[in-house]
Amino acid sequence: MKQRFSRKVTAGDEINMSPLIDMVFILLIFFIVSTTFVEESGVTVDKPEAVSASQLEKKSIILAITSQGKVMYGGRDIGTAGVRGTVRRILRKTKMPVIIQADKTVPTELLVHVLDEVKMGGAERVSIATEVE
Repeated sequence: MKQRFSRKVTAGDEINMSPLIDMVFILLIFFIVSTTFVEESGVTVDKPEAVSASQLEKKSIILAITSQGKVMYGGRDIGTAGVRGTVRRILRKTKMPVIIQADKTVPTELLVHVLDEVKMGGAERVSIATEVE
């Protein structure tokens, strides 16, 4: 004859999940705070090469000028007319440099016009992105 043993579950027999949940939230907060978000222009630009190229800050406003003459910010075509307002709006929140990624086939006149609009938007530090030789 088989005997069956049964055990009553008491309140102290369950697993306490609170410390595990707390640890997951602490890790989540750590990764959110320590993550660096890099904003890209949204288009691929064939940049000219330069020997004197150097690394720039990761937190910056990146504008791109395509080979078709479109001025892009965040994947949207803002045109030369939208450069000044876009730069001014972003610089109101926090001061950061502006990087212009111009395709190597872009006419100098267009590049200078975009550069003027960036300066009139309030940018103090403006750089032109190049490829390292």
